[in-house]
Amino acid sequence: MPSRSSSRPSAQHIDKLDFDSHRRTPASHDSLPSSGPSGHLLRDDESFFSNIVDGVIERDRRKMRRHVLKYASFASAILSCLCAGSITAYSLYGPLFLKHLRYTQFQVNAVSTTAELAIYLPVPLFGYLCDRYNPRPLSLAAAVFFGVGYLLAALTYRAGPPRSEGGWPFAMMVLAFVGVGMGTSCMYLSAVTTCAKNFGRGKHKGLALAMPIAAFGLSGMWQSQVGSHFFARKEDERNGDVDVFRYFLFLAGLLFAVGLVGAIGLRVVAEEEMIDDAVDEMERSGLLDDSPFLQRSLLHDGEHPNGNGYGTLSPHHRDAEASSLASKPHGSDTALKKTMLLNTETRIFLSDPTMWLLAAGFFLTTGPGEAFINNLGTIIHTLYPPSASIPSSNSPATHVSIVAFTSTLARLLTGTLSDLLAPTTTTHSNVGAPNKTFTVSRMSFLLASTLLFSLGQLLLATTAIQSHPPLFPLVSALVGLGYGAIFSLSPIIVSVVWGVQNFGTNWGIVAVVPAAGAAIWGAVYSGVYQAGVERSQIMGEEEQMCYGGKCYRSTFWAMAVASWVAVGLWAWAWRRWRARDIAV
Repeated sequence: MPSRSSSRPSAQHIDKLDFDSHRRTPASHDSLPSSGPSGHLLRDDESFFSNIVDGVIERDRRKMRRHVLKYASFASAILSCLCAGSITAYSLYGPLFLKHLRYTQFQVNAVSTTAELAIYLPVPLFGYLCDRYNPRPLSLAAAVFFGVGYLLAALTYRAGPPRSEGGWPFAMMVLAFVGVGMGTSCMYLSAVTTCAKNFGRGKHKGLALAMPIAAFGLSGMWQSQVGSHFFARKEDERNGDVDVFRYFLFLAGLLFAVGLVGAIGLRVVAEEEMIDDAVDEMERSGLLDDSPFLQRSLLHDGEHPNGNGYGTLSPHHRDAEASSLASKPHGSDTALKKTMLLNTETRIFLSDPTMWLLAAGFFLTTGPGEAFINNLGTIIHTLYPPSASIPSSNSPATHVSIVAFTSTLARLLTGTLSDLLAPTTTTHSNVGAPNKTFTVSRMSFLLASTLLFSLGQLLLATTAIQSHPPLFPLVSALVGLGYGAIFSLSPIIVSVVWGVQNFGTNWGIVAVVPAAGAAIWGAVYSGVYQAGVERSQIMGEEEQMCYGGKCYRSTFWAMAVASWVAVGLWAWAWRRWRARDIAV
């Protein structure tokens, strides 16, 4: 066999193709009884570099696949949120329950309050399921809840007043909106949790959460406009009344289809890496010292062949758990570690006093906001005498759109500005966050937005709008700005202070408080309104309508005071976070 040097060209630069035509291919070395040390090196080099190239290609493919899945899931989440907030258009058809179904104001509020309870009460359960499993089953459940709920509501409305011949009982409408509320909760939470887990560790976490939350606010605006333009009743076109039966059928079909899309498109990418990072961070911070179960899981997960793990466990613990953990497959170990991590995160969250301060302020602000949005239609009617027609500039559909637009604007602005100006937190992973010379805390945005929110309530409480009804859009804009910012910043703050790995459960626990707020403030508004009806006797008993400041004045004074109390509670929580070096 000729030597290697004699087979190469005499050029200064030697390329892999510069072998002579009689040179055997690398594969031919296998047929030689002995190729010598040089032959082995050649084959080893080719195998080594081939493995490197294959590894790089496979890594790039995985990275590209993750990016595609992540942004496809983000698009699906935006679509879900753009449709999920149909309940925010309740003011569009709420007054028609008074007219067509002859419900009292208490009954109209009972329907909306039931929907609010169905939205918020199951949120901890839905968040738990979303964290422990994945968001897709929740989106499928949303499709079923929405489809059945709006179909039942449409049939109940078409049947007429409960006491008329063929009319369906009031309980059927309540049951229908239980389905609508649960569908709203499932679709919204599955979308927001997907975005939080896929983008919550990056430098654009605020915008990544603000966009689906803003899309949720937009849903009421475009759906109310579609209802008033494409489903308007011809005989009531002047007042902007909708054909409720057809509108409900439209919502049933639309939301069922969107839920099915989310059941396919919502995916959490690289969840195992997120769990591993969270476990490592908790171990470094010493939070695992109080969680022996998670320590045992970590010991098994980090064991080396010599039997030594990275967990700080005594030999007694190691001997007691080794046999049971060793018998579990890898997938079971991963699921066990995830479950125990999330349980530890939930315990830490619930034992943190600042969480209760945040939740209390959320209760005091979201309840009045929900009550205002749900009763926009009847509030507008109190501004005009019964004999007067309501101008289109002050129609319920117009104000639903104003609230939705300003709420969406506030969510996008606060999410974007918090990403740009908020200080960098070191409590949880923050990938790629640059150092900032000028910072404004997210809490500053939250407190300022709450004061704007209370200003809108104050304008109603002083009855300044009663003598100037054309200025009512200013109230809707102020309430929308404050309400949107509160709903945008609160989940962002939860993700910053307590992390994203257990976000569905943590945010679900906080988000349950508006259920009580909606029920209490809805009842307060209804009680004051109904008392005004009984005193004024302007309209006949069948109409059940009220006119004047007496219908709402005391309600909005109480709401404004509640907002100021919330500002105080949030300032207290902020002070405690700063004392713990948590940059919010």
